[in-house]
Amino acid sequence: MKRIPIILDGDPGHDDAIAWVLANASPVLDIRAVTSCCGNQTIEKTTYNALRICTLINLHVPTAKGRVRPLIAEPIIAPTVHGESGLDGPELPEPDFDVVDMDAVTLMAKIIQESDEPITIVPTGPLTNVAALLLAHPELKENIKQISLMGGGVQYGNWTPAAEFNILVDPEAADVVFKSGIPIIMAGLDVTEKAMIFPEDFERIRALGNHVAIIVAEWLEFFYQFHRTLGYEGAPVHDAVAVAALIKPGIMESKDLYVEVETTGDFCKGATVADFDHVLDVVPNAKVLMGIDRQAFVDLLVEAISVYGEVAK
Repeated sequence: MKRIPIILDGDPGHDDAIAWVLANASPVLDIRAVTSCCGNQTIEKTTYNALRICTLINLHVPTAKGRVRPLIAEPIIAPTVHGESGLDGPELPEPDFDVVDMDAVTLMAKIIQESDEPITIVPTGPLTNVAALLLAHPELKENIKQISLMGGGVQYGNWTPAAEFNILVDPEAADVVFKSGIPIIMAGLDVTEKAMIFPEDFERIRALGNHVAIIVAEWLEFFYQFHRTLGYEGAPVHDAVAVAALIKPGIMESKDLYVEVETTGDFCKGATVADFDHVLDVVPNAKVLMGIDRQAFVDLLVEAISVYGEVAK
């Protein structure tokens, strides 16, 4: 089976970390690079977390630090969700390698230029790095197969009533990406809040017994404790859905829609507005994921995490 070459871009983050665990274990995906972005925490903290996650899962690919701040807006961080470190909870190994001597945009461009086939970008944080890449290197669009992103929500938000966190942090970047013409898979809140992992699933993962399984179970427990305060009965593993959509697209339900990003306003800034009834008479620019087979998603995670009990990748 020919593997899909991807670049992972994120602001880890508990659900980013689990998404990367899933991607690294999959025989379907070929991770060419990892880039960090500011979002859940500052760029220094998310970069450190990225290196620790990659060390944990033995993923030694070129890794680069992303932009310090959004394209225009001031940074927004989420310590109430992910903790002061951006990845609070279990102790992780110290990084056994360092970032490369170039920034995220330069590394992305290099990987895309040197690839013998189009690259898929998988952003699980704000879209700052991806937008900066497209603005600096518009000629590379034809070498990007698709962008499978976690962000937005065409029905509601989670950081404001209208906006999901990743899009709200850098709506101008999201606007660039959605207007790029590159095929987009949008894993927004409409699907990710259905990708719920319940406490019994944590224990199923913990029972695998390998070092990654135990840490993932503790990440889920930490993430769940925050979501309990909002009335959730489990932890929605948002970012892993953007990866699962590439590995097992058949477990998703989707609609092809035209999506615009609202970049201004007091109430709707950061909203992803979808043209469900085609009133704009424009071609859809995103495959918007709307549903997921939750049990199949959990099974996929468990299968992936079990790999870490075998020979390290």
